[in-house]
Amino acid sequence: MTGRKWPRKPGAGFQVGRVILLPTLTAMSGREWIDGEKIPASGGVVLVANHVTKIDPLTIAHFVHHHGRLPRFLAKAGLWDVPGLGSIMRSAKQIPVARMSGDARNAFDAAERALLDGECLVVYPEGTVTRDPDLWPMRGKTGAARMALATGVPVIPVGHWGEQEILPPYATRPHLFPRKRVVVKAGDPVDLADLMEGEVTAAKVAEATDRIMAALTAVVEDLRGETAPAVRFDPKAQGVAEIGNPKKQKRKKGQA
Repeated sequence: MTGRKWPRKPGAGFQVGRVILLPTLTAMSGREWIDGEKIPASGGVVLVANHVTKIDPLTIAHFVHHHGRLPRFLAKAGLWDVPGLGSIMRSAKQIPVARMSGDARNAFDAAERALLDGECLVVYPEGTVTRDPDLWPMRGKTGAARMALATGVPVIPVGHWGEQEILPPYATRPHLFPRKRVVVKAGDPVDLADLMEGEVTAAKVAEATDRIMAALTAVVEDLRGETAPAVRFDPKAQGVAEIGNPKKQKRKKGQA
């Protein structure tokens, strides 16, 4: 973290995290950080991460903070209504997203301003905890690509694995013992240079999204020591709703 300069001072929300959350996370699991120096020391950057359980944002925040950046997340607006948590989210300057509403555009505008101001933005390009039965990254949504092409900032894939052993997807009761191992790895910047020339079109956004998801999946493959399915799980094609237990879902015929 030597020489890194944060573009803003940490708020009370980050202080709560340092005092309470970091010791708790350390007690819950052994952690291995890999290639965190690939996160730029300064300037706007989009970090894209896979999403396997409700607690993995804490892991990503820990990883990013450990490497000298203050992470800002796009998070569902309902969290701001939770007593106590809402105050922390506001203090830490996280960005609320009112999904399925016209206010979602405001969130993306705020995210773009943050990037242009030199901030580190964490985005889950799948948009939700994965519905893939084997917890691989799903088909990505276009938000991260749109923000990167609009602002010209780099996109860094950050893969992680292990939190699902602490809290399985959609479970409510954590498995704290025996102590689990969590590993996080930053990948190389996604090459989008050729797509940043000229007008941002739907075709460019689609191509950028595919490259982002391919890069993120490659990092996760490396961590798991396995090969992901050739075709990424698509909730819409599978008829999967925004809520549900991915363990109960199966790939349709023709899906890898």
